[in-house]
Amino acid sequence: MTLLFPKQIDNHYRGQWAALVLFVPVLVIKLLIGINISGLNPMIKPYDILQDVDGIPMDSFTAAAAYEIEFATAAWGGALVIIALFGGLAVVRYRALIPVAILMLFLEQSWRQVASIMEKMMAGAPLLSSAGAQINLAFSAALLAALVLSIIPRRSIRR
Repeated sequence: MTLLFPKQIDNHYRGQWAALVLFVPVLVIKLLIGINISGLNPMIKPYDILQDVDGIPMDSFTAAAAYEIEFATAAWGGALVIIALFGGLAVVRYRALIPVAILMLFLEQSWRQVASIMEKMMAGAPLLSSAGAQINLAFSAALLAALVLSIIPRRSIRR
């Protein structure tokens, strides 16, 4: 547990380096997703992402309902940007916090995944029907593996 919640926050990462190989690409992609879905990228419309990637039939909703869905998604995207920036700060400056950063991103990722699966099960809908759902499953697996690897001390640390 001392690797997950270090007593001293410094620039010394004590976990397995393979965790970073899994974490950093997911972190960068999640930052880009957050930027795109929050509306910070003027070239990409969150509405199009919701409809095309996530498979949400945005055209079937009233304008007010579509706006609320887009707003809630943009708010989540903003939170995702903040979490990703924290993870980036951990990787660049406070490496002892890398396991906590991985945990935060994993919890955000898995919480949404579990909620989505439960809703789809109750509605009788296919669980992995959209590209977004399949990508999220891969992210969850990569983050879980990174989390486990980040709390296993390297040999040089164990000595």
